[in-house]
This record gives sequence, C-alpha cells and structure tokens, in this order.
Amino acid sequence: MSKTPAWLGRLGAGLSRLGARLEERRAAAAADDGNGMGDGDLDAGNPPEHVPPPPAYAPAVPARPHPVEAIPWGMRVAAEAGWRLLVLAGTLWVLMRVISAVQLVVLAFVAALLVTALLQPTVARLRGVGLPRGLATAVTAILGFVVIGLVGWFVVWQVMDNLDNVADRVKDGIEELKRWLLNSPFHVTERQINDIANNLQDTIGTNTQEITSAGLEGVSVMVEILTGMLLALFSTLFLLYDGKRIWQWSLKLVPSAARPGVAGAGPRAWRTLTAYVRGTVVVALIDAIFIGLGIYFLDVPLAVPLAVFIFLFSFIPLVGAVVSGALAVVVALVTQGVFTALMVLLVVLAVQQIEGHVLQPFILGRAVRVHPLAVVLAVATGGLTAGIGGAVVAVPLVAVTNTVVTYLRAYGRGQVSRIGPAPHGATVTDLAPTPSPPPTAPKPESSPPEGEERT
Repeated sequence: MSKTPAWLGRLGAGLSRLGARLEERRAAAAADDGNGMGDGDLDAGNPPEHVPPPPAYAPAVPARPHPVEAIPWGMRVAAEAGWRLLVLAGTLWVLMRVISAVQLVVLAFVAALLVTALLQPTVARLRGVGLPRGLATAVTAILGFVVIGLVGWFVVWQVMDNLDNVADRVKDGIEELKRWLLNSPFHVTERQINDIANNLQDTIGTNTQEITSAGLEGVSVMVEILTGMLLALFSTLFLLYDGKRIWQWSLKLVPSAARPGVAGAGPRAWRTLTAYVRGTVVVALIDAIFIGLGIYFLDVPLAVPLAVFIFLFSFIPLVGAVVSGALAVVVALVTQGVFTALMVLLVVLAVQQIEGHVLQPFILGRAVRVHPLAVVLAVATGGLTAGIGGAVVAVPLVAVTNTVVTYLRAYGRGQVSRIGPAPHGATVTDLAPTPSPPPTAPKPESSPPEGEERT
C-alpha cells in the first residue's frame, strides 16, 4: 500500500493538464496565418511586420504640416517686419537718449561740421597756392572768426547807438497805434486799451520772482552757449587741419564687410553738406541784404541788426523766414506806424518769394533734393528735440542721410548681383511666392601677369 497522500497525486495530475493546455496554445499560435507573432517575440520587443489597415468607417487623419508652413504668408511677413521694426525703434530710442544726455557736445560738433564745410574750400585753395596745411588752416580760421567778430561788434554798436532813439520811437508808435485802434472799425474803446495796459503791468509786478528766475536761467544758458562755442571752435580747427585722418580713423570702426560702402558714401555725403551750407549762406546773405535795404530806405530803425537777425534765422528753413520777417514788421509797426509796417511786409514777402522760387532751385540745384514735407517734419522734429540748434541741423542731416541711403542702396544692389548668397534657413524668402533670380554667370578668369604660369 502506497504511502503517498492523495492530494499530491491530484496536484501532479493538475500540472499535467496545465502543461497540455499550454502546448495546445503554442501550437495554435504557431499555426496562425501570420496576423501576428508569438508571445515570446512580442515580449522580446520586436516590432510587428504588418499593421492591419483601419476599418472603412474610420475618419481619415491627415499628417500634421510643419509649424513654419502652417503659418500664413502674410502673417509671417508681418511678424518678421514687426520684430525688425521693434529692434529699430528700440535702437533709435536708445540713440536719442544718449544724444539728449550729451546734447551740448553733439550740437557743438555738428556746428563745427557746418562751419568746416563752409571754410574747407578756402583751405583747399590756399593749399593749392602753395601754403602748408597748418598755415592754410590758421589763415582761414583767423579770417573767418575775425569777420564774425566784426559783424557781431557792429551789430552791438548799432543797437547801443540807436537804443535811446528806438525807445522814443516805440513810445510814439504805441501812441499812434492807440489812436489808430480808437479810430478803427473794430470799436475799441480807450477804457479797454487802458485795462489791457493795467493788466500787463499787474502781470509783470506779480511775476517778478518768475522773471528773476528766468533771468538766472538765462545766465546758465549763456554759459552753456559759450561752452558750446568753444567746443565748436576747437572742433572746427581740428577738422580743418586733420579732417582726412579723422575720417580714415573713423572707417576703422566700421566692420570690414561694410567698409567699402561707407568709404564710398562718405565723400558724397560731404559734398552734399558742403553744397547745402554754401548755398544756404548765399541765399541767407541775399535775403539779409535786400530786406535790410528795404528796411533802411523805409527809415525803420535798427536796419543793420534786423538784417543780421534775418541772415541768422535764414538757416532755419520755413520757420526762420517767418520769425525774422515778423520781427521786422513789428519793429516797423511800433516805430513808424501801420503804413510802414505794411510796406515792410510787402518787401519781406517779395524777397521770400524770389528766394523760394528762384534762388534756392538755382543755387542749391540737385545737390540737396529734399521734399518740402520732409523739410517741415525735420524742422519740427529737430525743434522739439533740441530747440533752435536742432531746427538748424535737421535739414542738412536729412539731406546727408538721403544721399547716403541712395548710394548704399545702389552699392548694395551691385554687390548682391555680384556675390549675393542664396537665402537659407526658415525665413520669409524661403516661402516667397516669387521665383528666385537665376544664378549669375561666373566671371572669366583674368590672364596671369607676365612671367607667371597659370596653375
């Protein structure tokens, strides 16, 4: 009689049946028609050789496009133009902040450039005669500053000599203006005129402290003006004496790839600036002479100081002519009466019309071609940014910028047609709807110099 427990026999029989079932399943999997592989292969991580297609009722799912191609063309152009404009605006803002921080130095240097553009042809002529560079610069600078000093002294002398006479004439003119207003069709009464005069006196009396502080600020402004004049004087001397070396040194600060274009744009910009300064000086001198003669023959006092004032303000396009002409008319009104003021106004308008339609197109010509709208916007921007000095330098800056941009655009087209690289990367030009230009033919090889063999 066997001593093996009955449960152990039952366990062995169960294991036998389980093994038989596993063998049946493996045989069934091996006999499959190839729809899959064995469990061992799947467990090993091998990919299936065939994936069954989806059923017919399943919706078609298209492949996702590349993110760059999914963005519309117009949005891509707007986005790339937008961030470039933001970079340019930020750069311009930083540049304006830097310029405003050193505004006195910048205006003094720009004034030195304008004076140098006016005096440099004289230095060139003296050097052509045979004078050394230092002597030619010294003679030109001394003559220029002596002439400016004599004109300033003559103006101050005329003002001081005619001050008492002008004061008396102003009083008489105010009385005449008062009588004219009383008899005019505007129905102005003497009480209204007296009220206006009393209000002016009260305003001056109550704002004495503000007027005093304004006078102190005027003293600080005069100190800044003298400092700027000294900086402009020294800068002018160095630019006249060593301008070529300064320009060559400045070119070294430009990247080598852009250096040829900048080197070509520099002389053209200088010719434009010289033509503008010389033409403006000639036009301003003609305006001052003819308007000054008209004021002198109409017996208006301070004719010479007014002529100098008209000459200086002629360097501010559009605005300067209006301000100087208005001052001449006001002086004529308060000293000689309404009729003389009207005659001065006619003289100013006639000379300015001749200047705008004859002198500027004939003298400046095509050397300085700036649209009138650009002139107005430039003068307004310069005046708001840097006052009178900004209004003076705004138009020559626009003229020089126009010349430089025109030259660099033409130079860039020539360079691109010669050695322009093909576009690369995910940029707008990659998806541009226009076809790319055909490649240029290679240049023929130049013959080697004599005595050398072609390799």
